[in-house]
Amino acid sequence: MPAADTSGSITFSPASADRRVLRIAMIGQRGLPATFGGIEHHVAHLGRRLAARGHEVTVYCRSNYVPERHDAVDGMRLRHLPTLGTKHLDALTHSLLSTVSALGAGNDIVHYHALGPGLCAPLPRYLSGARVVQTIHGHDDRRQKWGGTAKAVLRSARWLSEHVPDAVIGVSREIADEYALVRGRPTVHIPNGVERPMSGLSPEPVIQRGLRPGKYVLFVGRLVPEKAVDLLLGAFSGVPGDIQLAVAGGSSFTDGYVSGLHELAAADPRVHMLGYVYGDELASLYRNAAVYVQPSHLEGLPLALLEAASYGLPTIASSLGCHREVIAEEGPGGWLFREGDARHLRDVMVRVLAALDDERDSARARTENVLSRYSWDVAADLTEALYRSLLATPRRVR
Repeated sequence: MPAADTSGSITFSPASADRRVLRIAMIGQRGLPATFGGIEHHVAHLGRRLAARGHEVTVYCRSNYVPERHDAVDGMRLRHLPTLGTKHLDALTHSLLSTVSALGAGNDIVHYHALGPGLCAPLPRYLSGARVVQTIHGHDDRRQKWGGTAKAVLRSARWLSEHVPDAVIGVSREIADEYALVRGRPTVHIPNGVERPMSGLSPEPVIQRGLRPGKYVLFVGRLVPEKAVDLLLGAFSGVPGDIQLAVAGGSSFTDGYVSGLHELAAADPRVHMLGYVYGDELASLYRNAAVYVQPSHLEGLPLALLEAASYGLPTIASSLGCHREVIAEEGPGGWLFREGDARHLRDVMVRVLAALDDERDSARARTENVLSRYSWDVAADLTEALYRSLLATPRRVR
């Protein structure tokens, strides 16, 4: 089993003799069952595995995320609390209410996800005996959708994340290394995972969407500026032939940006804007795509790229550090393009599509490597071991 990289005053081993049941609160995700959003899927996979080991996992859910309100999912207890469903107050309001609830619940661990929710981390850190863990999923303070005031708040959240939590988890080595430079407390690299995909998926959902199996380029993700879907649309317009482009995703308080994307897409009948897609339909989209493209300007460690690789899809990604971690060696089946360079992206797509049979063979050969390096079971092992190590170590006060 791979070990985690740590920086700070403690080390830990996944093999622990401590079998005490832990009370764990997860704060920052929108809720469960997971629909759109990588953080939600991260918490779903991690929390389910921790609950299966007997731990009491409470996941705090925003009342505006899903219409149905289950009391529990996959062994995790769900607490639905209200929020102010606006761009700037949605996460912060819910995280504050969730933190207050968690303070009175006798939790051993309060685990925040993303930067903004961590603004509330000083409360359990200094007002309770719970250990505080924060997972950094991306560079939220650098996202283009935020104005000046919001970016200032998120910069404050970044500072707090560097100084308050008992431990910080980075989902990419790039993020973990950044935090290790400034923290005197444990910083751990625990990557996202991916599961082996289902077999025997029908292509019918793809056909019903007007797509031809094996004849389309795919993108999956929220339609926000840092995902650079506008760059992808511009690059795709220069790709010749009858190949199609499927964009699966929707707005995340970015309606103006999404409207612009639809205007760009309307100029090319080969482009299909699908909106958010979930479940078996999303699996069918992956299974029947020709190529997957991740054009982002900014990422943490995109689950969609891992999922595409798990399906044996040829992948093309921008030259971000986290993408280089996934596509460890460039070559057939996995290519990088210069981040922000639409012409280079177009050229790479044209080259891959012209040699699609060879690209697919090489991509399938990469699949087992990706599945072995990105495992939710290993992520759960390492997260549980981190929790136990924090609880077994006297807390530093400063």
